Amino acid sequence: MSILIEGGRIVNEGQCFEGSIVIDDDRIVDIIPFARPKDACKARTSRPSSITNNLSPLTSNPSPLTSNPSPLTTRISAHGCYILPGIIDSHVHFREPGLTDKADIESESRAAAAGGVTTFFDMPNTMPQTTTIEALDDKFRRAAASSHVNYSFFFGATNDNTPLLSRLDPHRIPGIKLFMGSSTGNMLVDRDEALDRLFSTARLPIMAHCEDTAIINRNMALAKEGHGDDPDVSLHSLIRSEEACLASTAKAVALATKHHARLHVAHLSTAEELELFAPSTVKGDTIPTAVTAEACVGHLLFSMLDYQRLGTRIKVNPAVKSPVDQFMLRQALSDGRITTIATDHAPHLLSHKQGGCAKAASGMPMVQFALPAMLELVDRGVLTIERMVQLMAHNPARLFQVRQRGFIRQGYKADLVVVRPRSPWTVTPAVIQSKCGWSPLEGHTFQWQVQHTFCNGHLVYDHGVVDRQYIGEPVLFR
Repeated sequence: MSILIEGGRIVNEGQCFEGSIVIDDDRIVDIIPFARPKDACKARTSRPSSITNNLSPLTSNPSPLTSNPSPLTTRISAHGCYILPGIIDSHVHFREPGLTDKADIESESRAAAAGGVTTFFDMPNTMPQTTTIEALDDKFRRAAASSHVNYSFFFGATNDNTPLLSRLDPHRIPGIKLFMGSSTGNMLVDRDEALDRLFSTARLPIMAHCEDTAIINRNMALAKEGHGDDPDVSLHSLIRSEEACLASTAKAVALATKHHARLHVAHLSTAEELELFAPSTVKGDTIPTAVTAEACVGHLLFSMLDYQRLGTRIKVNPAVKSPVDQFMLRQALSDGRITTIATDHAPHLLSHKQGGCAKAASGMPMVQFALPAMLELVDRGVLTIERMVQLMAHNPARLFQVRQRGFIRQGYKADLVVVRPRSPWTVTPAVIQSKCGWSPLEGHTFQWQVQHTFCNGHLVYDHGVVDRQYIGEPVLFR
């Protein structure tokens, strides 16, 4: 049976045009524009629209297929909506195995589906850590039994496991996660010889968490001297400082340049770090530079001024920084210095978020609300909807060389999300799918709403309901 997604504004590869999409089984088989791509979306999506309800035609010349659908075709109206490629969130912590009191693959993939995310790449700091082939295989088995969207997993680097890198299947995983500072257990890679060995031998992209441990430890000691054993969270941005981020990121960039390695620096948080990345224009299906940067939704939405309002709910590592840093990160979304937007989705129980800089856990759940939040920045003129799609779908697919996903193309997997503007809804505990049950965005009213999420051609999310019987697929690369 085919599915016809009828009459939406399709946003894809820098264009926005009115049309329909035909899905057959798990593939996009036809893209039917109603008119030539031109100014259907422009740069602002919040301007007044002539569309008053979801049955109003967008064109007086519908395609023959929309007029006479096959009796075996399921029709889904997208009138008044935008049709985007499914979001690829290349940076999440779904906590399974070992930390499933906070989250698990089932619950967080459910949240992903509700947020228009059709693919996630999970990080290795679970229990056990994903630093052996056996632990990696175990995660794939778990996802194959419970993930409602598509999945893959980063392999974690340590000071000692470089010999395992040659055994990794480059068609199976996106890359290697490197913690260059302030990690727990054996995930911190802090020996220069180990870093040289990793950057010189890695065949896969290296995604690096960059914070200088020595600087952070020094800052924490000073803060404790003046403010007690658990300094207030308002000092978190000073402890995990701009200096700590810049020193570590500069070191990672130098190592990648020296060894001609592919480096993607996770969750940039400072204006100073941005200066290490040259603006670039993506051409075709490749990223033209070997050293790239990620921005995370939390650093784009919040600054250190928000501690007064939200406290430890926005405590993350690296810390949110000044309003100037936030402004510059937003600017870099459009000038090519930021290549991808991800969430760093990292749920904790609220009981684990109590305390200050030393005791409260770092991380926030964000995968369900990232797309509406970024569409809100589109409405504010921070970036265009076409650029947002590039950063959240196209570029993750390009950077990690994802096969046949991340674009609306004939023959590609039918990973799609339908979103409706001017459709207010408020974040409440009742709508939160994540197992932890809270969000720093509670009480916020969004103007964009995810209506439908298609994963491999299957309607996995439909107006507030996730199909809990559906299981996604492992992603293939290169």
